[in-house]
Amino acid sequence: MATVNTGKVAGKKTLQNTLAGRVEFKGVGVHSGKPVSMTVSPADPGHGITFVRSDLPVDQQRDIQADIYSVAATDLCTVLGDPSSNHVKTVEHLMAALIAMGIDNAQIEVDRAEIPVMDGSSEVFVDAFENVGIIAQARARRYLRVLREVRVDMGASYAVFTPGDATLYDIEIDFETPLIGRQSWSGELTPQTFKTELSRARTFGFMRDVEKYWAAGFALGSSLENSVVIADDHTVINPEGLRYEQEFVRHKALDAVGDLALAGAPFLGTYKSYRGGHRLNALALEKLLSDEANYEWTYGETVSREAGRPAGRVELVAVSAAAYSADKS
Repeated sequence: MATVNTGKVAGKKTLQNTLAGRVEFKGVGVHSGKPVSMTVSPADPGHGITFVRSDLPVDQQRDIQADIYSVAATDLCTVLGDPSSNHVKTVEHLMAALIAMGIDNAQIEVDRAEIPVMDGSSEVFVDAFENVGIIAQARARRYLRVLREVRVDMGASYAVFTPGDATLYDIEIDFETPLIGRQSWSGELTPQTFKTELSRARTFGFMRDVEKYWAAGFALGSSLENSVVIADDHTVINPEGLRYEQEFVRHKALDAVGDLALAGAPFLGTYKSYRGGHRLNALALEKLLSDEANYEWTYGETVSREAGRPAGRVELVAVSAAAYSADKS
């Protein structure tokens, strides 16, 4: 198995990576509750991450680029593409595993409009990528370097990008339930850190919210097998309990990693959020890219603004949420 390139960019160029072979996943859709099959395949240097809906008629199949310009909705999950037709949702756990493990290029085929939820975390994806192998490609990896502070406020929540030479996260949450309260996680994003500290953290939410989602026909695939569920008495219903100390904030950090992967490249700087969620993450990334004075594209030794797509406004549209999800921002 090849070693993933994850060195700092200062003074040298790191190479892009892809998978050494195809990996297949079978699970259920968190909304439909129906079986979902997905294949993640190697892709050429410079391809990026793209999704294809294999269940659509051939003449309607179009690549959906995994970037901020494809974001259509952010209400408790991230949706890419056209919500009325060619789209894919709940991409954040898969995107987190791809960028954290250093995979720059991959083609993803999925036979429904949602990624299989698996166990509600990124662990299954990480294990599969390591098992098939991750290989270097003959092209330098680009990075999105933060040049100045960018802040977004949304009620009591906020997110801030600040400059730096590594990819750092500082995530804080604050819930009224005593089971969660105020929790924080901070660290540098590396394959090892993600694998050991974040990848197994599951989505979570409250039992009191479940029936209204089911009544609306959503989250039919949610269960104790893919969510941490909090009872009205502020206890965890899942028989096995929590996987980590402060698993709740770790999952919020995992989500942020997946959402910010939609920059189309790793960022260099620090991302701090307080009481954040998918919408706030998307708005912060959108604001960062809205002004070229905020950032530069770099390959380590060289800098090229032309490496990125033109900055543009993203329309964020609300969609229905997954059961048990506590992220209402």
